[in-house]
Amino acid sequence: MFKRWLQQTTMATMVALAPLSVMAEETPKQGGDIVVTYKDDITTLDPAIGYDWVNWSMIKSLYSRLMDYAPGTPNPVPSLAESFTVSPDGLTYTFKLHKGVKFSNGREVVASDVKYSIERAVDPKTQGPGAGFFGAIKGFEDETGGKTTTLSGIETPDDSTVIFNLSRPDATFLHVLAINFASVVPKEAVEAAAGDFGKKPVGSGTFILKDWTIGQQLVFERNKDYFVKGIPYIDSFKVEVGQEPLVALLRLQKGEVDIAGDGIPPAKFLEIKNSADGAQMIVDGEQLHTGYITLNTKVKPFDNVKVRQALNMAINKERITRILNGRATPANQPLPPLMPGYDKSFTGYAYDLAKAKALLAEAGYPDGFETVLYSTNTDPQPRIAQAIQQDLAAVGVKAEVRALAQANVISAGGTEGEAPMIWSGGMAWIADFPDPSNFYGPILGCAGAVPGGWNWSWYCNADLDKRAVAADSMSDPAKATERTAAWGKIFTDIMADAPWIPVINERRVVAKSLRMGGADNIYIDPTRVINYDAIYVKQ
Repeated sequence: MFKRWLQQTTMATMVALAPLSVMAEETPKQGGDIVVTYKDDITTLDPAIGYDWVNWSMIKSLYSRLMDYAPGTPNPVPSLAESFTVSPDGLTYTFKLHKGVKFSNGREVVASDVKYSIERAVDPKTQGPGAGFFGAIKGFEDETGGKTTTLSGIETPDDSTVIFNLSRPDATFLHVLAINFASVVPKEAVEAAAGDFGKKPVGSGTFILKDWTIGQQLVFERNKDYFVKGIPYIDSFKVEVGQEPLVALLRLQKGEVDIAGDGIPPAKFLEIKNSADGAQMIVDGEQLHTGYITLNTKVKPFDNVKVRQALNMAINKERITRILNGRATPANQPLPPLMPGYDKSFTGYAYDLAKAKALLAEAGYPDGFETVLYSTNTDPQPRIAQAIQQDLAAVGVKAEVRALAQANVISAGGTEGEAPMIWSGGMAWIADFPDPSNFYGPILGCAGAVPGGWNWSWYCNADLDKRAVAADSMSDPAKATERTAAWGKIFTDIMADAPWIPVINERRVVAKSLRMGGADNIYIDPTRVINYDAIYVKQ
């Protein structure tokens, strides 16, 4: 039944993912090492906390989860689980674990580790941004409300069995168990790390962290005891941080780097594309992405809906697509075009400076106001932030641009009252899983408007939250079309409150070295990850 629902709801996402998920013609072989670069350093490898573009792939590599994705598809399949069953009413999920799976500290993974890990992700004391994903599990409100530190809806009758009892059907639940927040960790290692587990990770994933020199590099080695034989293909990968994207690209062309994690700087894109080796170096495809500006609804004057609506009319999105050499299209709603629920008939707020000024005057700001716009400091994001700054100046809004490292921007966004506006470029939302609900809960729902969360608008609409729960409770495949329509209406209704300025839907363009195999195999699942399990080098 669930498989049939997946087929109905993910057809569009298959189209979105296909360009980046076709397996290359070479046969993968064991061995080899690769070098990956990023400009920004890593803040944590704790799966209950880490939630940015840079660390997401590494966290996925270090830990195992009950579910994962079939390579090249958006379909969840058992991973740490050997098998699972779902009750006819959609309220009980029973998982049987693979036996003999071990953490990197040598201890076997058992059912109680799964229970502990998810309870830890939900616990408010963890201050992780992923708690809301598990809202359908019985006992969620009691734990998030501080009444208990456990979830009554998770049972472990023996070491190989985990049972989830839900308070309502959840059409996304198998996806939830495949995301990083559901990664399984050993309690004793978390406690021994004394608050520093993010620097001392212990998991049962495909790789093991062997070295972390802060500000310089992280080295990951193949987990020889990984429970799936033959995976991963490469022996190790090294992540070098502090690398300017232009420098990283030059090093890639020389064969010193294998994957430029920050992508190809727009200024170099056409040069690389038109070069003799361009076709072999560029991995290019559409993705479930929306880049946006958050307007903090708890900070004046953005607590005024007319101000937020006015600024939606003030941004010249076409100009921003030109900065990106056409690798993006203007956005008018939170959902990207290839996500089920996207409303093709919705036009959003047109670029109209006269109307923007009129609305600001109605809101009591005829002469504009001063504010701060946060942005990451990796090209082209500061240039885009400056373009936004110029657009805002045209309606009297003076915005100071603060271009910071990604971790600092994320910290500011997750601190109530700190960041009035954030340009999300470089960390804009890409689906954790291919379902419209994922563009709501973490970034626009009440559950995400918490310290450390990713709802940087601090927007909370209780009515929309109820409608979101109702939509996700439609787990019957016969209601798939109704559910998709319900989600689409939620997102267009959000735009009346204008907590965001949706700006662009961007393609993902990655540069790889010529020695890499799997040219179209670097990004293979529907999340924001480089899947190191599937990467191999030409032998």
